[in-house]
Amino acid sequence: MERLKTIATIKRDIEGHLGEKVTLKANGGRKKILVNNGVIESVYPSIFVVRLESDNERTVTYSYSDVLTNTVQLYFAV
Repeated sequence: MERLKTIATIKRDIEGHLGEKVTLKANGGRKKILVNNGVIESVYPSIFVVRLESDNERTVTYSYSDVLTNTVQLYFAV
């Protein structure tokens, strides 16, 4: 049986992986998918911050509803 996804369960899952590497697949609009690797840097009540491991170290923020609606997909390193 698949576990019911809610914003609270998504937040708990992301908090459990704080400081770990993650592959981020985000919808960039207009049929563009952005794929980046990074580390979950911090977790807040409405958003979470990922520091990207690209040439110009930058951070991106997403809301938990982005994960719920599959606008952003997170793949945790095993």
